[in-house]
Amino acid sequence: MMFLESAHIRINLHHGMLIVALTVFVKDLGGIGGGVQAWTYHYSPRMKWEDGHIWCKKHFTGLVVIHNEEETAFVNDLVPFTRRYYWIGIKKVEKVWTWVDANKTVPLEAQNWATGEPDNITGQDCVEIYIKRDNDTAKWNNEMCHHRKAALCYRDSCIPDSCSVHADCVETVGNYTCQCHPGFIGPRCQEAKQCPVLNETFRGGRMNCSHPFAPHSYNSTCEVGCNEGYELHGYDLIRCDHTGQWTASLPTCEVKQCSPIFFPITGNMTCVDAVKPFSFGSQCDFTCQEGYRLVGNDTLTCLASGNWSEPLPTCTMVQCNSLKSPPHASMQCHGLLGEHSYGSMCALQCEEGFELIGNNITKCSASGHWSHPHPVCRAKKCPALKFPPHGSLVCTDPHGSFSFGSECVSACDKGFFLNGTANTECTSMGIWNADVPECLAKKCPALNSPPHGSLVCADPHGSFRFGSTCVSTCDKGFFLNGTANTECTSLGSWSTDVPQCLAKKCPALNSPPHGFINCTDPHGSFSFGSTCVSTCDKGFFLNGTANTECTFLGSWSTDVPQCLAQKCPALNSPPHGFINCTDPHGSFSFGSTCVSTCDKGFFLNGTANTECISSGSWSTDVPQCIAKKCPALNSPPHGFINCTDPHGAFSFGSKCVSSCESGFLLNASADTECTAQATWSREAAHCLARPCPLLAKPPHYGNMNCSHPYSLSSFGSHCNFECEEGFWLKGRSSVLCNATGHWSENLPTCQPVQCKAIPALSLPLSMNCSHPLGNFSFGSQCLFSCEEGFSLNGTDVLFCSSSGIWNNSLPTCKAEGLPVGTAMLLYTGVGAASAVVPLVLIGLAMLVMTRCRKRGNSILTDEHAWDENVNPAFES
Repeated sequence: MMFLESAHIRINLHHGMLIVALTVFVKDLGGIGGGVQAWTYHYSPRMKWEDGHIWCKKHFTGLVVIHNEEETAFVNDLVPFTRRYYWIGIKKVEKVWTWVDANKTVPLEAQNWATGEPDNITGQDCVEIYIKRDNDTAKWNNEMCHHRKAALCYRDSCIPDSCSVHADCVETVGNYTCQCHPGFIGPRCQEAKQCPVLNETFRGGRMNCSHPFAPHSYNSTCEVGCNEGYELHGYDLIRCDHTGQWTASLPTCEVKQCSPIFFPITGNMTCVDAVKPFSFGSQCDFTCQEGYRLVGNDTLTCLASGNWSEPLPTCTMVQCNSLKSPPHASMQCHGLLGEHSYGSMCALQCEEGFELIGNNITKCSASGHWSHPHPVCRAKKCPALKFPPHGSLVCTDPHGSFSFGSECVSACDKGFFLNGTANTECTSMGIWNADVPECLAKKCPALNSPPHGSLVCADPHGSFRFGSTCVSTCDKGFFLNGTANTECTSLGSWSTDVPQCLAKKCPALNSPPHGFINCTDPHGSFSFGSTCVSTCDKGFFLNGTANTECTFLGSWSTDVPQCLAQKCPALNSPPHGFINCTDPHGSFSFGSTCVSTCDKGFFLNGTANTECISSGSWSTDVPQCIAKKCPALNSPPHGFINCTDPHGAFSFGSKCVSSCESGFLLNASADTECTAQATWSREAAHCLARPCPLLAKPPHYGNMNCSHPYSLSSFGSHCNFECEEGFWLKGRSSVLCNATGHWSENLPTCQPVQCKAIPALSLPLSMNCSHPLGNFSFGSQCLFSCEEGFSLNGTDVLFCSSSGIWNNSLPTCKAEGLPVGTAMLLYTGVGAASAVVPLVLIGLAMLVMTRCRKRGNSILTDEHAWDENVNPAFES
């Protein structure tokens, strides 16, 4: 369907009007199911080429781009004629005619210049089209870019959703096509081409595929990797190309092969194959026949590299070590495979005087060892000879110690003599031809023990013989007078005489201070065996052992003890006090006296003095220091008291702090302390109700009734207000003094009750009012009168009552001798405002009626209306 612009639209209309009235030319491209977006043409008001270019891009696709003769004819037929023609989307860029929006050079075959164009005049770099021109119609002309012409715009058919992202949208006249990118098909090029489906699992390897568009479709890639021990045959990466075919055949993973193994007949081979014979994972175990030894590993494995894990082993004949004849023996060996090979035997025989140690026959076994250890021929042994005590033995051993052929000679030490034959020899029978002789010690005279002593001898060679040593010792408490030791020499005599034993002496003892000592002396004064006993005076005790004895060392068994004054238990100063002692015999000892006193604020409970008596106890207990008590404090009414009592409730040092409930205040300092005089540092504070500002008198024309539970105008005080007759209460009728010391509300006032304001009157009726409490309020009085010739109809005085209602209705004036209505008409007819007054009266009457209805049919009941309708002209 096509819409054409009216030819009567004025070209010079205002720019804004042209945009609003812009006619759009559309070629309807509607198709099946909604079709494609229509290709449309538009034109702008007159403007420079650059402005037109911006205007078209802002509102549509851009300046028109004409592709072929068919489109040229279509545009020429569609767009209306204008004398200045239309700008199109071609401009000279770097001396080349260019489709600006597409940034493409206009091909020569597509150029559609008018006759003689382009004339290449300097500055004529923009192109117009001659629409509906008589000659060169629909041809192009180059023109100055600053000239003002209508910009011919277009909106193309291609929109973002026309084709998929895998296609280019190509405009055609009245339509578009989707030009698919390689690898895509479908009306909108939305489908990727499919390749044959691959089996992604196969033996000996793994395949990892990625599908950017759809499984097994264009640009899908599959990467193949082989497991350990397998090798790839083919390409490791294949891709689905734009033709729907894979770039290569699917590769395979083939198991790696190791070289075949052949083993000699002297051994055995057993193989286990995981996949194929002698392939990756195959394992072969090797053993050799008896008499043969395996050289190399007994197990080979085919590795992932295709090589065996170890070289092929071999079986070699078992060889035993070569045997030699031992000394003093002869040996003969024989065997089928050699003298020292598996199965060969050797026999051995010893010379006279020697004996075989081990088996005389041995055999080479399959393990490569001789069946028995190599024997030896050892000289026959004679019993081992021992040196004669206190003598020596010297032997010669041609075949080993104490063996066949050995000869030995005996000799005695100094101080000893031989008893027997000195020489002996080991025979071929393994026995000695003579016994070893003895060595006997020489003798000294016998000895006796000294008095008060003893004699101890060591006799290594017999009692009192050469080498005997004797030691003399004295009994406890005695000491040797002479040499203690003596020895029997090699000459048979003692080296020294036996000594004497004399009693030991101890130091003389003195009696201890405050005591005395008593001794007994069996071997002389203060000698070994003397015993002494110490005792102490009354009030003292022994510090040490009472008994002491002179020991065999010549010292006393214990020191003489001290006599110390008896100790009483140590005394500590009483808490909050101190103790002062005098100690003649030591701290807290017999005779010590102590006096207790108390710190300031404390008093003694008990006896001040005590004494340490001879029994080691105090005559009296240490007294206590007890804190002095202050009178007990009670919490103030409407308050609390909190005390800290370091020495007991309400005692010296106690500190108390008072606080009040909400709404109450302390009348003095909050804290007090119990002093050393057992009095409080200050009296406890009281809690007084928090005051509010004093309400001295009720509001004017009102009454006030207050209750004060605590004190005048203080927390909890409550006041009620009411007004006298003729007044109304403005504000709350009651207030309360709260905990912060403020009244809960502002104080109310009494305002006079208002009557309905009387509007200004017109002649002949006049009014004079007095307002003692405010305009038209309670107590107001209005006097009414009529001009001469008229008489008053109604009361001449109105009062505003305490209820806010006038006492009577507003009076009127009537002409004397005429009815009221006639008189009013007559008067109004002769007045200066004969034409206006009736209208004012009618309006006033309607207003009064309306307000009366709003006020419940009472013309003077609105108690608030007076504020807005006071007419000062009527004030007296």
